[in-house]
Amino acid sequence: MRLKPGWSLKRTLMMKYWQHVMWLSRTFGTTAINPDHKALAPGQKGLWVAPVPEELIVGVKPVGLPGYWMDREGSDVPMGTPPRQGEKVVLHLHGGAYAFLSANPQDPTAHIGRGLLERCEAIGRVFSIEYRLTLTPNYEPVHPFPTQLLDALTGYHYLVKTVGFSPEDIILEGDSAGGNLALALTRYLVDHENPEDIAFLPKPGRLLLMSPWCDLSPVRATPGSSWTEFAHIDYIEAVDIQKKAEIFCGALGLAEAEVNPYISPASTHPSISVSFKNFPRTFILCGGSEVFRDQIRVLRDRMIRDMGEENAAYCEPADGIHDFLGMDWLEPERTNSWNEIAKWLNQ
Repeated sequence: MRLKPGWSLKRTLMMKYWQHVMWLSRTFGTTAINPDHKALAPGQKGLWVAPVPEELIVGVKPVGLPGYWMDREGSDVPMGTPPRQGEKVVLHLHGGAYAFLSANPQDPTAHIGRGLLERCEAIGRVFSIEYRLTLTPNYEPVHPFPTQLLDALTGYHYLVKTVGFSPEDIILEGDSAGGNLALALTRYLVDHENPEDIAFLPKPGRLLLMSPWCDLSPVRATPGSSWTEFAHIDYIEAVDIQKKAEIFCGALGLAEAEVNPYISPASTHPSISVSFKNFPRTFILCGGSEVFRDQIRVLRDRMIRDMGEENAAYCEPADGIHDFLGMDWLEPERTNSWNEIAKWLNQ
């Protein structure tokens, strides 16, 4: 019954339970309605963030969005307080296949921000922007690419232009689809890094990617691929994730995902050209038993090629699954990975 040789009975049962929960969610819909971009979550430290100036955007209308702050334990910094000297901030972009979950501090992915606050003294606060999702609560497709990129830019613009953080003090972090979005936002900032460009905003100081979904191309479960090898272990299902990718791409279709570096920076399509030159220092966490492993390795290799190994740190615990940092039963992989992240943050 073990999903992998050497796994304990507890780990096997916990993984099967998690797979069942995700199956129920895919089959019958999410078990809870998450707050979305239309309203602030009650009881949370949130505010409305003004949209980026319309003259900076072509083709998609910017909107005001909820944003949420998290402080270090025992601290209560008023929202929007200018940074103290040397303070770093995390801009967190949550996962959820662009279709569910939330930026608010009660969301399951908020454990990442709390973990970063605990492990890096220089990080004073975490800010999350409630980007628009691609599905309504009734599962109707809305807000395809590049809506989420615009919304992530709204959060970044707020931290730099309103709160006053220096871009070099911003740690841009994303998990799963949030990792895809963090890569897209960084690419946008690098592509407009000429100070004379009307859309100029300096790039962040660091990029932190947790199990990033970095290739939205059609799933190819070929023999020996991570999609084939770990389909029975991980909780991401190929048909479902491809459907989410189709919804995200909208009218552009999955053909665009194969050749657009903003959507699939790890695509192996022969006509795509992807560069990571001038990207900030990056840490990539990948589960060695997750279905995204192969695409994340492609991302790693390309970043090392263009940035140098000293600027592209990589961690891949063999028994880690997708986005496993929030699973306290997956030890010692979880603690060991947090230790590697902390070491990188404090360098």
